[in-house]
Amino acid sequence: MPEITLCAAVSSIQCAIQFLREQLGERHSDFGAHVELAAEELLVNVASYAYADDASKESGKIVFGCRWVNMDGCDQFCLWVRDWGHSFDPFRGVETPDISLPVEERDVGGLGVHLIKHISSHYIYSGSDGSNTVELYFKPVAAR
Repeated sequence: MPEITLCAAVSSIQCAIQFLREQLGERHSDFGAHVELAAEELLVNVASYAYADDASKESGKIVFGCRWVNMDGCDQFCLWVRDWGHSFDPFRGVETPDISLPVEERDVGGLGVHLIKHISSHYIYSGSDGSNTVELYFKPVAAR
């Protein structure tokens, strides 16, 4: 299971995206844009909030990985992010944004998780041993 360790900083996103592209190889063109967008949203949230109150925010880390799995008879690409910041399940207790409102009338934030929920086929949060892990699953277009 390939993984990399990154600093919990927005500047780490490019490295994570390059890692994803290398892991997906030629399969990337099929659905890679969705995978990259979700990864970026997830990493921005971790970088911005997981270590927000820690004096050592700069030393916070993210472990970022991926793997292919067979779920319900279909090959899917799973990307996962683990951090040791504040415990937070992004899929619970977060209000769904009202996307019918004009942009100027909407509250700031909340669109990233909404987007992740809609472009991934499955999502999971788990918290254990002081860490947070989010797994996102994506079906290649041919498998949808």
